[in-house]
Amino acid sequence: MSKKLSCAALCAAALTLGFSSAARAHVVLENTRAGADSYTRTTFLVPHGCEGAATTAIRVKLPGGILTAKPQPKAGWRVEVKKTALPEPVTGPHGASFTEQVSEIIWRGGNLPDAQFDEFKIHLRLPAFTEKTVLHFPVLQSCGESQTAWTEIAEPGGKRPAHPAPALTVTPAAQSHHAH
Repeated sequence: MSKKLSCAALCAAALTLGFSSAARAHVVLENTRAGADSYTRTTFLVPHGCEGAATTAIRVKLPGGILTAKPQPKAGWRVEVKKTALPEPVTGPHGASFTEQVSEIIWRGGNLPDAQFDEFKIHLRLPAFTEKTVLHFPVLQSCGESQTAWTEIAEPGGKRPAHPAPALTVTPAAQSHHAH
């Protein structure tokens, strides 16, 4: 069975579980698990616009600790990568020294009609966690003048929020795997 779910399958599952219309429309990660200390491709699925309006921008905030991240370009969209200075240099993948980290990736200027869906992809390097960790990627979806913030984080064991931030569960790296 394929791990990929179509927009229709995601929306149908949410409807079956009794979520509201707003919760059904949330931005999600296609794959929700990855290994620590590895490169991975995150795919953000945008199932439709904001209350009937077309999506015109997607802003993804990256969690701290991710030093490298590259967005996949999209025809008709401008992409911007924002970086934040680190308090002090850190050693990252392949022994490289980093003085800043990627903090946001923004796609703007496109026009994704409400009745269609699309994918926004980021290739990134995950930190070398030693314990299972959940990383949240808050997303701001703009639809012309309106916006929907997919930024809420549920407490462990708590009720699912109305506007959840996409989440990636990162499992510890295998003992034999080390960054080069």
